[in-house]
Amino acid sequence: MVPMRDLLTEHAEVLGSDGAGILSRIDSALSFADQLLAANPAYARANPQIAERIQKIKEQNRHYVAHEYFNRDWQPMAFAKMALWLAPAKLQWACSANYLDAIDAVNLTAEQQNLLAGIPDPMFRQTTRDFCVNQQFRKDYWVKGARQLSALEQAEELRSQRVILVQSRAEVNLKVNGSLGEATLQEAVYAPLLDQLADHKARSLAQLEQALQPKGISFAQIVQAAMVLSGAGVLLAAQDEAAIVKVKKRSERLNTHLMLKARSSNELSYLAGPVTGGGVNVPRFHQLFLLARQQGHKQPQEWAGFVWNILAVQNQRLLKEGKPLETPEENLAELTTQATEFADKRLPILKALQVA
Repeated sequence: MVPMRDLLTEHAEVLGSDGAGILSRIDSALSFADQLLAANPAYARANPQIAERIQKIKEQNRHYVAHEYFNRDWQPMAFAKMALWLAPAKLQWACSANYLDAIDAVNLTAEQQNLLAGIPDPMFRQTTRDFCVNQQFRKDYWVKGARQLSALEQAEELRSQRVILVQSRAEVNLKVNGSLGEATLQEAVYAPLLDQLADHKARSLAQLEQALQPKGISFAQIVQAAMVLSGAGVLLAAQDEAAIVKVKKRSERLNTHLMLKARSSNELSYLAGPVTGGGVNVPRFHQLFLLARQQGHKQPQEWAGFVWNILAVQNQRLLKEGKPLETPEENLAELTTQATEFADKRLPILKALQVA
């Protein structure tokens, strides 16, 4: 990808229209990449995955693309080199920040697992693993002064960890994608676990262990299931009650500010979640529905009217099936449908996360 990235940035700098913003120059560069690949250059024949990479980039948010690929100081480095650079700061690699990377069964063949198990050096093992899974970008945790927990200490910390379900139980798909492709999760383990969390209340792994013990589900299975579901975005880690209370008021003030911003912009699609201690994905219209509730509107129909008034003043229209809705009645009807669905499916989860 490095030669293609260099070509894209050079096009943006050399052939981009004078006075055009970076986002416009990115679109022009990506269009040129399509023209180049259509000419079937030898580079594309030697690197057949490039066309797919370009297509994925075209589908991504342009602000992200500007940061990720068109940054002036974009210098990809190998894992070993990153470790070398961080060593003077006494930082050590801890683990991948992608939870699914910890599940070998969905990423590595038995032969690859045996190969990696035979490598004593953990850093070189990671470098070799990158070749096994054809890793493009890594997401890692690096820590200072790492201290290894004993097996007992690790088990105690894991049992105290709380998790919360952030999808509707009915919408959870018992399939995940790893480097080996799609894998089906064991329903005998995952279904009872999800049933315990279906009310969207935070529970510790110890509480889940106790509740699932009659079903013969071991603690090791619960830990792995929690890792897989967290990696799939179904579960989030939850803070303890004292931490939630401490940040609640500040989170409310921040969220009010962000929701007011959403009246004129869709750039910020996250709100602060006191329960998780992090960002919670809430798209623009959902933020505006929450703002309507905050300002005293109680029913989905009222939320829809509130949002339509905001859009109409700015001459904005909704899209449905790729086409703009022209009349106020059409827009209001679509907003009412979205508000009703939001009230039924998403609002209960945002309440549990104390975002709403």
